Amino acid sequence: MTENATITRAELARMIDHTLLAPEATDDDVTRLAQEAGRLGVGAICVSPSRLPLAPGVLAPGIALAVVTGFPSGAHPLAVKVAEAAASVAAGATEIDMVVDLGAALQDRWAAVTAEVAAVRAGIGPAVVLKVILETALIGPGRIAAACQAAEAGGADFVKTSTGFHKTGGATVEAVAAMAAAVGGRLGVKASGGIRTADDALAMIAAGATRIGASSTAAILDGLRDG
Repeated sequence: MTENATITRAELARMIDHTLLAPEATDDDVTRLAQEAGRLGVGAICVSPSRLPLAPGVLAPGIALAVVTGFPSGAHPLAVKVAEAAASVAAGATEIDMVVDLGAALQDRWAAVTAEVAAVRAGIGPAVVLKVILETALIGPGRIAAACQAAEAGGADFVKTSTGFHKTGGATVEAVAAMAAAVGGRLGVKASGGIRTADDALAMIAAGATRIGASSTAAILDGLRDG
């Protein structure tokens, strides 16, 4: 167990987006995820748009419903991303985690990234939390600040490290620290991809993460001893 944490189990749970994005996940799997989320006291669940709407009453009050858009490649046409995000909100989503056009990011076409984020923001309205997935292991440390700035200019509420599906890898402490420095507290920072233990989660939070995306939520929380 992690014995010197300065955060309680309940506080950490509220920072976690309890996640199930396996393409083969069924409606029953998502129902079990939502029920587990209630028992664990997490802040949100994160699921695929095809699993909406959730069964009535399955998600406990106070737990947000985050849904991915343009996932996991980011290569969807913009009109498709906007329509997908809007449909998810109409079906109950209160948060959208969108993947940017990674090809545009790799070409440093930041105006295009900003325009894409702004279009999704316009499609979902101002009240929905918008998290922008940058796939930081792919774009590399030299592009993180510019990517964060482009997302912020488009109306993002959070920047997020990773989908967890790309071969280049998931969240790193270094990427989270660079993102936190770039947004300067104006946006949230979500670390996601490969976070499986309490020590992993606490390291990301120490680097500046304000949200954690994880599918190993129970194991993470079981590794944290309340002080």
